Amino acid sequence: MFGNPEQMAQAMRQFADMLSAPQGSGPVNWDMAKNIARHAVVAEGDPSVMEGERRQIVEALKLADLWLDEASALPSGVAGPQAWSRSEWIENTIPVWRQLCEPVAAKMVETMGGTLGGSGLPPEAQQMAGPLLGMLKQMGGMMVGQQIGAALGSLAREVVGTTDIGLPLSETAALLPGGIAAFSSGLEIPSDEVRLYLALREAAHHRLFQHVPWLRSHLMGAIEEYARGITIDTSALEEQIRSIDISNPEAIQEALSGGALLKPEETERQKAALARLETTLALVEGWVSSVVDAASAGKLPSAAALAETVRRRRASGGPAEVTFGALVGLELRPRRMREAAALWRALAERRGVDGRDAVWSHPDLMPTADDLDNPEGFISGGTDWDISKLDDSKPGDAKPGESGDEQ
Repeated sequence: MFGNPEQMAQAMRQFADMLSAPQGSGPVNWDMAKNIARHAVVAEGDPSVMEGERRQIVEALKLADLWLDEASALPSGVAGPQAWSRSEWIENTIPVWRQLCEPVAAKMVETMGGTLGGSGLPPEAQQMAGPLLGMLKQMGGMMVGQQIGAALGSLAREVVGTTDIGLPLSETAALLPGGIAAFSSGLEIPSDEVRLYLALREAAHHRLFQHVPWLRSHLMGAIEEYARGITIDTSALEEQIRSIDISNPEAIQEALSGGALLKPEETERQKAALARLETTLALVEGWVSSVVDAASAGKLPSAAALAETVRRRRASGGPAEVTFGALVGLELRPRRMREAAALWRALAERRGVDGRDAVWSHPDLMPTADDLDNPEGFISGGTDWDISKLDDSKPGDAKPGESGDEQ
């Protein structure tokens, strides 16, 4: 596949500058990915946020936070609300995307490097090619970085804030004027109502994640555990590589960019992680939906129509979910959002707002997937809870040998 070794060496030298990345930067050149994403949004127009737009969004987030005080026992999670351009969204969310994407990216880069370096080489040639294998892995990292950058650039043109995928991509509550305008397109609803409703959702998500300390790590842990089990279909990869010219980077990128090379291995551990993830996401989205509905009741005339628009977007797998699935091999879909919202509403009616939100104090107190099927049993106090299994630890403490992240 490599042809003349001298030709291969010459081709590799031509890639050297393009493939350079800082030492210890991981499997993906994130600076390159960020630049590709920013170029993608700038190419279609990404004006800076005007002062008037910034003021409107900051005021909407502050007002939304005040309304939520009446609908939630959790304190405010909005400190220093901001308005971002699409480029600023990319810049500020890269750290979380890096955490989410690298488990898959590392496997892709390792497999690409090994396949490119070893496929078709006789044993005596592998020793000669050894010094170049690192460069080949770096080329794989470059191609994965290009895919991530292109995906983030596409996603940045669709999102309205930092919580579109169900968990905050930044600790700062922020909305994008461009994203709000795109969301509003085709809706016969005043723009200020759309902006305030989306601000309510953004502020509610941040209120939850800022004051439920175990929640973020619980979701991230489930995502990472699922992603670690994803494997690359090496046989398909090798078959495609055999027919391409190693000196043509465009041909290599085209061959390796297909999503079919990601082949999720549905192990029992992965299924458990996925079930836990989907249930928690549904509970998050259901809580946000019920709290926003309560906060906007009688104040926002178009709240019901906007709520249905958001529910359909989330349930059908909007652009955010599709792009995220391409990045980490997993769709973040709160499939049981309606059931979860109904459970939270019923819980508030039975126990009050304080009793409803107290459930978030520890993962052991949270509803399960079975509780979504039978909410009355959970709401009435959980008659199946065997207190003999509890230890003498204080409320909120982890059980021996366990941590909140493992629940």
